[in-house]
Amino acid sequence: MFNPLSVYIGLRYTRAKRRNHFISFISLTSMFGVALGVAALITVLSVMNGFEKELRERILGMTSHAFITGNGSPLSDWKNLQSQIQHQPHLLDSAPFVEGQAMLSKGNRVRGTLIRGIDPTLEPRVSTIHANIIQGNFNNLNPGGFGIILGHDLARAMGVRTGDKITLITPHVNPTPAGVIPRLKRLNVVGIFEIGMYEYDSALAIMNIEDTAKLFRIPDQVTGLRLKLDDVFQAPQITHNIMKNLGPEYRAVDWTYQHANFFRALKTEKTVMFVILLLIVAVAAFNIVSTLIMMVTDKQSDIAILRTLGMTPSDIMAIFMVQGVLIGIFGTLLGIIGGVSLALNIENIIASLETVMGYQFLPADVYYISNLPSDLHWDDVTTIGLTAFALSLISTIYPSWKAAQTQPAEALRYD
Repeated sequence: MFNPLSVYIGLRYTRAKRRNHFISFISLTSMFGVALGVAALITVLSVMNGFEKELRERILGMTSHAFITGNGSPLSDWKNLQSQIQHQPHLLDSAPFVEGQAMLSKGNRVRGTLIRGIDPTLEPRVSTIHANIIQGNFNNLNPGGFGIILGHDLARAMGVRTGDKITLITPHVNPTPAGVIPRLKRLNVVGIFEIGMYEYDSALAIMNIEDTAKLFRIPDQVTGLRLKLDDVFQAPQITHNIMKNLGPEYRAVDWTYQHANFFRALKTEKTVMFVILLLIVAVAAFNIVSTLIMMVTDKQSDIAILRTLGMTPSDIMAIFMVQGVLIGIFGTLLGIIGGVSLALNIENIIASLETVMGYQFLPADVYYISNLPSDLHWDDVTTIGLTAFALSLISTIYPSWKAAQTQPAEALRYD
């Protein structure tokens, strides 16, 4: 049964000036240890959320939220398909594309690449490739011009830049009296893009959709339609709903399927980091055990007197649990305040440190993301706060139980 006297005595012990200053020091250390662990956990998870969000935005800027293709064959009636799906709920826009494997050659350098043909007027509606051009002009992909835009790493590997010529070798062959020879086409490098992901910067090239269709011998046809949705997290469900109204000659794939392994790895890494940093909070929380055990030892005579005055073992146990819980509450609250403040301002803090120190922590020429993005999730903050408090509460159980087992006669024998 709840006894307000136990709470009052517990609060009184917490704020009383102690003869043993070492106990007070250990209590403060435990409190700040919990606060530091909670703050570190909130900040690290926020930064990892920020990295995941940044990666997702960049990947989806290059691929698409979803795409529809023919079931084993190109689409010849893609405009009809586009009109069929344009009024679907949650679908913002769509754009056609042609895609195929080929090889690029320049002198003695040869690289395999993925050629993606796009319509320069429609593509900006579904991707951000136009915003990542670092050389040349996206609008130079004119039909019949056979221009090509290369990824930054691909262009560097081939030793070309804007204005140079490069040879495209398609998997299709031309029969001649001397036998079959690969189909070759000289292309003009009209631009270079940089996403920051090696997967795309080293193996993707962009061309006009009409030129690409001619090279892959599917004139007036496309590989499929790229879709832009209003909620990327609902992509599987939205794609499924769109496909309900289409026939079996079509198939659809969303981004969660395309990059499932990558985002699973990020989620696993975040979980492991949570567990590792939670150990810091656990160590700090279990310091409360040593604090309360020393407190129980210091208050043996007080416990004996309270017992002789009629307090039950459960009342004695509650007194010391109040102390441990207060350490946990204040430590958790301080950690949440510090962690949230740090997570919301980490980008500005890092930028200021870089300015003062004259050193860049994440050089843009080395790291994919050169800043330190942060995306604070309040559900993470709630989980961390409740977990830290629960660990603190668990830490109080044994010392409080030990106090409740004190025998008054034994404790007062030598006093």
